Amino acid sequence: MRRLLERSVNRQRGITGLETAIILIAFVVVASVFAFTVLSTGIFSSERSEETVYSGIREAQSTLEPRGGAVAYRGKLTDGTETVYKITFNISNAVAGKPVDLTPPYTTDDFITDPDPQVANKYVTVISYSDKNQFLLDVPWTLSFVGTNDGDNLLEDNEMAEITVWLLDRNTPVAIGSAGSISVMDGGAEGGDGGFDANATVLAANDQFKIAINPARGAVLNFRHTLPAALETVMALN
Repeated sequence: MRRLLERSVNRQRGITGLETAIILIAFVVVASVFAFTVLSTGIFSSERSEETVYSGIREAQSTLEPRGGAVAYRGKLTDGTETVYKITFNISNAVAGKPVDLTPPYTTDDFITDPDPQVANKYVTVISYSDKNQFLLDVPWTLSFVGTNDGDNLLEDNEMAEITVWLLDRNTPVAIGSAGSISVMDGGAEGGDGGFDANATVLAANDQFKIAINPARGAVLNFRHTLPAALETVMALN
């Protein structure tokens, strides 16, 4: 019996201090790697959230806003059809945001009576037009500033820009003004493309339409208007 007990005691095994240290170190390393992964993921998510917030702020700071209503101008095509050949409206920079590049695709030689786009520019702001009959992705438009401005095409704080949208395509004869003078939307080889062509259904009395200004950065500004029951030479649209 005594020999049996001594033999049983001799067979017992334990864990040495070195083995304990190795196991402890392994646990610490695994825990450290896991903690680093969790922290890195959290920091990355926080940075992405911060970028999203700042991106939203930048978009809001570059938003345009209307100033007053739009004005439509009546013209008469060669077949006698009365329609609107141009629309003007004023816009400004909302919430004192960053400057908006309003370099126009065309310039004109006379803003009052002669809708002649002359020179095609490199532009980033696109104006589109739509009604129940058609959608025009990139209509011709020109720019002038009302009041104080620093002479460039950037719409900045405390500046107001007048946009003129020319609805008729180039080389389209139209009689305008009380005298009924004939003018041509003629911009040469590159001018005035994008408006109503010969196959389009031009605007008439009581028609509804929408104009959308799409800046390079910021929200799209939409104008929705309805023409009066009778077309006048100049019509203020609410």
